[in-house]
Amino acid sequence: MLGASHTCAFDVRDYECDMQGVVNNANYLHYLEHARHALLKELGLEFADLSRRGINLVVTRIEIDYLSPLRSGDAFAVRSAIERVSRLRFAFVQDIFKTPADTPVARARVTGTALNAAGRPAQFAEVDTALAAALAQ
Repeated sequence: MLGASHTCAFDVRDYECDMQGVVNNANYLHYLEHARHALLKELGLEFADLSRRGINLVVTRIEIDYLSPLRSGDAFAVRSAIERVSRLRFAFVQDIFKTPADTPVARARVTGTALNAAGRPAQFAEVDTALAAALAQ
């Protein structure tokens, strides 16, 4: 079950494009990460603050299907939703699409977990509470 979704708008910058004039595949990871952080912030989880307190949210797996290219100047958005995978893992289901036509660009599933200060997967009440609230929406 997917929880609340969040959408971030972007514009492709020239320097994100490769020799063929399309966005380099590595830049999609940056777009997806920024959108995940925005969703977490909307859920009341400030990524940098969590890290300072020894709660480290990390990516353990990323799957991306590239559907159509983005080019310099294209307007696009990333829609992100979150789901619980297990007691210790969660996933972001993310879609990148050109705007305003909603043309699909890429689909991603990003799996993550929270690590404690010792680097071990752990549960944290505030993360669990935020995820539960998102899933209830």
